Amino acid sequence: MLKIRLSILTLALMFSSIATLCQNKIEKNAMNMDHKYETITLGAGCFWCVEAIYDRVNGVIRVTSGYSGGHTENPTYKDVCTGETGHAEVVQVVYDPAVIPFAKILEIYFKTHDPTSLNRQGADAGTQYRSVIFYHSEEQKKVALEVKELLNKSGLWSDPIVTRIDPFATFYRAENYHQDYFENNTKQPYCQMVVNPKVEKFEQLFKDYLKK
Repeated sequence: MLKIRLSILTLALMFSSIATLCQNKIEKNAMNMDHKYETITLGAGCFWCVEAIYDRVNGVIRVTSGYSGGHTENPTYKDVCTGETGHAEVVQVVYDPAVIPFAKILEIYFKTHDPTSLNRQGADAGTQYRSVIFYHSEEQKKVALEVKELLNKSGLWSDPIVTRIDPFATFYRAENYHQDYFENNTKQPYCQMVVNPKVEKFEQLFKDYLKK
């Protein structure tokens, strides 16, 4: 119970720290009008869920479902589902850091899946569903470690965050029918029972970051 009963002050300081990371990034980009889009690759269970969330984030330019972190070239969905290729289902998120800073991208990531479960999200189990951040730069690695540490100390979860933070190597785009899956299959049972609740959670927690 002591882990859960953190003081209001502790929580306030934690959220203030994340807000500071976000604001510093915004100010840095505001000074550089020639900023470029950035890319991050995220695994958090089924990629249909993660894609549906980031499609709704203001400042996100493009979200693509695919596979990363494995040892097999050009894997198919069927290959990845065996768990033998080493790949995780991921989304590659291209975003404008002048609109949404990387720290906020990560806060959304951590709070819309269970980062205390490494290889399972709900009924989806296996290394292909692992919780993992594939960073594309040393700066992304630094911020990811900072945000992970802050949230670990926040007491939002009774268990420690086990999300892996690994260097990005290769991304393989998933088959066409996986792209925009939730938007194209909203009435499908999995979308109704699994994806939609996560989307609703995101919309409730991050109202200020919804696309208009």
